[in-house]
Amino acid sequence: MPATSAPASTILTASADGVLTLTLNRPESYNAVNEQMKKELNDALKDAMRDPAIRCLVIRGAGEKAFCSGQDLKDHQAQKRSLRESLEKSYNPIIRKIREIEKPVVAMINGVAAGAGCSLALACDMRIMSSTAKLIEVFIRIGLVPDSGSHWFLPRLAGMARAFEYAATGRDISAEEAERVGLVNKVVPPEYLEQATMDLARSLAVAPTRAIGLIKRTLNKALASDLDALLDYEAMIQEIASKTEDHAEGVTAFLEKRAAKFSGR
Repeated sequence: MPATSAPASTILTASADGVLTLTLNRPESYNAVNEQMKKELNDALKDAMRDPAIRCLVIRGAGEKAFCSGQDLKDHQAQKRSLRESLEKSYNPIIRKIREIEKPVVAMINGVAAGAGCSLALACDMRIMSSTAKLIEVFIRIGLVPDSGSHWFLPRLAGMARAFEYAATGRDISAEEAERVGLVNKVVPPEYLEQATMDLARSLAVAPTRAIGLIKRTLNKALASDLDALLDYEAMIQEIASKTEDHAEGVTAFLEKRAAKFSGR
C-alpha cells in the first residue's frame, strides 16, 4: 500500500517570553473547527495547564480573514455525531479548560469569529480585536441556538437584552460595537493587532501568575455567589496569595524601592 502522510496540524504552537501562542490553522476554511482541531486544541490547553514556563496564552487564527468560523459543518456531517455528543465530548472541555487554567488567556481576533468561534473568543479572559473583524452568533441562521458557553458569556459581558438580540438575530457585530458594549477589551487597526496583543501578553507573562490565577478563580466563583459567600472566599484566597513567592518578592521590592521580578510562583 502507498504510504500516507499524516494530516497537517490544525493547531500551531509557538512559545517565547513565557507566552504560548496557539494558532487555529485551517485558513482555507476560515479556521473552521473539525474533529482534529478539537482534539489538538484540547491537548494543547491541557499541556499549557501543566507547564510552569507558560505564564500567558494567546489564541489566534491563521490568515487574515478569520479568527474562527465555528464548526466545520461538512466535517460534522461526515462524523455522524449528534450535536450534544460533540459539545459534551469536545467543545465543552475546551471552554472549561480556558476558564479553569489559572493563567491569563488572550484572544487575538484578527477576522470573523462566528458560532463556536465567537464562543471561544468570549471564553478568553481578554480580547483584542482588529477594527476590520466581526463577531457573529451565527447559530440562528441555521435554526440552532448558541452553544459552547455563549448563553453564559453574552449576558455577563453585554447584558441580557443585547445577549438576546445577538443570539436571536444572528447579525454581524462590528468591532466598534463589540468594544462599546463590552464584548472586547480593545480594538486596534489590523496592522497593529499582533503588536498590541503580544505587548499585552508579555506584560501579563511577567506579572504574578499565581495571583492572576487566583483572581480568575475568584471571578469565576463571584458570578454565582452572593456577597457574604464571596467575602469569605476572598479571605481564603488572599491567604493563599499571601504565601506565594511572588507576594514576598513584591513586598521586598516595594520596601527596596525597585521593580519587582515575579517568578510566577
